[in-house]
Amino acid sequence: MKRICIDVGGTFTDCLVLDESGTLNLFKAPTTPGNPTDGLLDSLQKAARAYKQTLSEFLGEVNLLMQGTTLATNTLLTRRGAKTGLITTKNFRDVIDLRRGIRPVGVSMYNVFIPPYEPLVPRWLRLGVDERVLYDGSVLTPLNEQEVRQAALELKAQGCETVAVGFLYSYLYPAHEKRAVEIIKEVFPEAHAVASHEILPVWREYERFTTTVVSAYVEPVISRHLTNMERRLRDAGFKGSVLMILANGMVGAVDQCIGRAVTLLNSGPAAAPSGAAHLGSAIGLNNVVSMDMGGTSFDVVLVKNGVIPTTSENWVGDERVAIKMVDVHTIGAGGGSIAWIDSLGLLRVGPGSAGADPGPACYGKGEEPTTTDADLVLGYVPHDYFLGGDIALDLEASRRAIKKVADPLGMSVEEAAQSMFTTINHVMADQITTVLTKRGYDVRDFSMVAGGGAGPVHAAAMAQVLGIPTVVVPSVAALYSAYGMFAMDIGRDYARSYISRADGLDLGKVNRLYAEMEAEAYAAFAGMGVGKDAVTFSRTADMRYVGQFHEVEVEISGDVVSGDAVRVILEAFHRQHEALFEFSMPFLKVEFSTFRLKASSPKAPFTLKKIGAGGKDAAAALKRRRSCIFAGKKVDTPIYDGEQLLAGNVIAGPAIIEERTTTVLIPGGFRCTVDELKNYVLQQ
Repeated sequence: MKRICIDVGGTFTDCLVLDESGTLNLFKAPTTPGNPTDGLLDSLQKAARAYKQTLSEFLGEVNLLMQGTTLATNTLLTRRGAKTGLITTKNFRDVIDLRRGIRPVGVSMYNVFIPPYEPLVPRWLRLGVDERVLYDGSVLTPLNEQEVRQAALELKAQGCETVAVGFLYSYLYPAHEKRAVEIIKEVFPEAHAVASHEILPVWREYERFTTTVVSAYVEPVISRHLTNMERRLRDAGFKGSVLMILANGMVGAVDQCIGRAVTLLNSGPAAAPSGAAHLGSAIGLNNVVSMDMGGTSFDVVLVKNGVIPTTSENWVGDERVAIKMVDVHTIGAGGGSIAWIDSLGLLRVGPGSAGADPGPACYGKGEEPTTTDADLVLGYVPHDYFLGGDIALDLEASRRAIKKVADPLGMSVEEAAQSMFTTINHVMADQITTVLTKRGYDVRDFSMVAGGGAGPVHAAAMAQVLGIPTVVVPSVAALYSAYGMFAMDIGRDYARSYISRADGLDLGKVNRLYAEMEAEAYAAFAGMGVGKDAVTFSRTADMRYVGQFHEVEVEISGDVVSGDAVRVILEAFHRQHEALFEFSMPFLKVEFSTFRLKASSPKAPFTLKKIGAGGKDAAAALKRRRSCIFAGKKVDTPIYDGEQLLAGNVIAGPAIIEERTTTVLIPGGFRCTVDELKNYVLQQ
């Protein structure tokens, strides 16, 4: 049976088919923003034609379809979600407005020109009701059900489509939220009701409330898409399982995403690091930097010892999202990044982007000089084989666009293109350096796995800047996120807050909390047809020195937390604190705040078909030669056909490999070896 991974991006829908022979076949179709399922089915239709089958015949041979999507992220960032109301504890409706400060994240508190933050839920749609639970979970004021009923009716009259419910300390006593949801469904049955104890049952009301509001805001869009997608796939003949890529770097069933739409934020980018970790493991590289350079953005994830990092310290746009998410660092740098001259007369590239429409000047619609235009002028990408020849690039249009920045700088078009190429590479290299040095690592101790349509063109140049010795480019780099999906496990994260000093920790309570989370996980996996024996757990705890504000997540080994285990955990906390911050304070008291459980079940392993072996000489794959510009000089550069290369072939730079969906640039000083899985391993 076949397995399919689909990444529904903002511009293209990428489809990777792993067939019975272990061969990966890739297909692209334009994304259809109005109805993403149309683009998804278009990509499947292309695949069916390639296999010389009808769509129904093709889907009948598929047992698993995994999908990542940017729909939730784009809905949030563009503020095109549902009209949402909030029912909360009386006098606490402004929690999501006050946030942790008065300025948006990343903005100086002294910048008086920044407009105030606008919450997803305006103040008149945030309604307080009488109820109060105390810090220990005891009830001070019972829930006033009549006020909940009136609030729900008022939000209905205001035209709200979803209602978020967030009460103080509901993670300790969720009964009030549960009853409020029941009342909302009674008087406002057409609304989506989302309760904070179901989305994020942990302490800190701001993080819990805002995460719940975000989930409610994108819920109708996600629910409609998932329901429509499943129905149309079934109608087209698909009888297998559909799994969605989650923000935490795992996959889950569709029905478990409905009602928890926030888990689909960053769904696409969350998959790419799994591909990097899998590739690194296959070729003996445990420490890798996963980079994904697409049309508008550049994503970086650090994979240390094969472990993909996650964090709950997330901001998506101006919104705080405190669920577990893959720790992806993104900047505005991609193939569509626009070159411009700042007030000091210096050349800049990005973060503004031409996007897919109008796109780079060479696409024939836009007029702004972009990274892709520079790559074309320098000879690095072909004008006649872009996306396998599906798109013809206009070299003269690129030259005209770049001339707009070349003339003010007193440069030729070629010199300006070289400067654009160098500038964007340094911008991206700086981002990689920031990610690694923040954690105390030396970038030279890591290898790079390059993905995205533009990534393989720029990866080696970035490696030169950084001193990274090895760059790995998979032949399916342009479908990097879709490729990573094959390596992802089924799983979900759980959390329970219990704030206690280590010397007063109630071990019985801790073990009961873990038992509750395990039972919840077993039930969720049973719904996906996964038995208890196939489920594994990993436990962690958020810890800090008494008086600190931020926590460190520390691993807990074993199935039962005992007194001896606590001593081991404390020692690990001190070590981890020192590794992160260069100091520890073992003489201070330590406290626990949140206990976490990661439940996972590995999917069936995937084995790729090996390509044919050849010698070091790659002359048989030589396609043509082209004049390219390296370090300001024109060089007659060999161009190799990626489809004709064999395992063991070695190519010395400067050279270029043309794949149907991407181009691999091999600068001088690099040697590229083709491995048996069709990865291009560049070493300097």
